[in-house]
This record gives sequence, structure tokens and C-alpha cells, in this order.
Amino acid sequence: MRYLADILTFSRIILAIILFMLSFTRIEIATGFLIFIIGELTDAFDGTCASRWPFPKNKTPKYRKYAAKYDMLADALIAFSMIIFFTFRVDFVAGLIIFLTYSVIALIIEYAVYGKLLGHPDDCTKNSLMRKNFKKAKKIIMARRMFYLFLIALVATWTLYASGWGLAAKITITVIAVIISIILWFFLSQRRHHISRDAVDIEKKLEH
Repeated sequence: MRYLADILTFSRIILAIILFMLSFTRIEIATGFLIFIIGELTDAFDGTCASRWPFPKNKTPKYRKYAAKYDMLADALIAFSMIIFFTFRVDFVAGLIIFLTYSVIALIIEYAVYGKLLGHPDDCTKNSLMRKNFKKAKKIIMARRMFYLFLIALVATWTLYASGWGLAAKITITVIAVIISIILWFFLSQRRHHISRDAVDIEKKLEH
């Protein structure tokens, strides 16, 4: 069970690659939507699995040192692949606008908060906002997450309603997705209040 979190994370990378390749084929839109949903479910539970079944400190695999970066890469890839799929299979103009808008905002925030691209609370420059004002940086990161979730929800919903499924099926899936999202939002409280477990330690150090 200790490897379950890693399996979920790496499976998300594989699903992202598959979704990206399918963007340039005539695969059913519904198939792309399902692949994305499965990928997002792995994202919802890999962190929980890592917390529930951690490795003993003296038996932690060396690759786990970069676990946070693997997770961020997987998140970025599945989101990027979904937007590419949406752009080429659903609406090119809307997809391009969404992609450029989020990319610019995300890059600005990355540099402002971490002082580098693909930064992390435990991997940022000394002069970054994360080091100077953790609470403010945390609010900005959470705001970016909310914007990201909004865009992804928009793309996923748009893709769902562009699929060939019947209206009843689309409405049912939408209702189920909303219910699951609400449950996960409250269940994964740690993800709502902390950017990562490492961030908690950094915040304590900065307060002293």
C-alpha cells in the first residue's frame, strides 16, 4: 500500500500522455472526458494515500525525495493535455484563450511566490515571497488553485456537453461530479489549508 500513492501519480502522467495523443485523432469526445476524469481522481487520492501509508524514514525510496515535483508534473500534464484535447476536439478559439490566460497568470505567480518555475514551499529562492511573507504567498497560491479549478471545471463541463451522450446522462454526470467535488472539498481538509506538509514546518520556522 505504501506504493499506491506513487502508482496513482505516475498513472496520471501516463493518462495525460494518452489524452494528449488522442487530441489529434478522431476519438470520441466522451472518451477523452473519461480519461481526464480518471486522471483527476488519481490526483484527489494520491496525497491521501501518501499520508495514510507513509514509508518508514529509514526505508524511503530515493526517488521519493522528488515526490512533490512528480506530483506537480503529473498535475500540470493532465491539465495541459485536457486543454489541448479541448482545443483541438471541442473549441479551438476558447481553448487557446483559456490556455494563454492561465499560462501567463501561472508564470507570474510562480516567479512572484517561489522565485522560480516549478517551485515548491520547500524549494524556493531566499528572496521569494514564500520566504518573506508566507501567509501572503499562501493566499496567492490558494487563489491560483481556485482559478485553476474554475478553468478545469469549465473545460471539463464544456467537453462533457459537447460529447455525444444524451442530455439525461450529461445532467446526471454533472450532478454526481458536483456532489463528489463537495465531498472531496471537505474531506481533503489538509489540501485546503496547507500547500503541503512541508509548508507547515516552514510556516512554523518563519513565525519564530
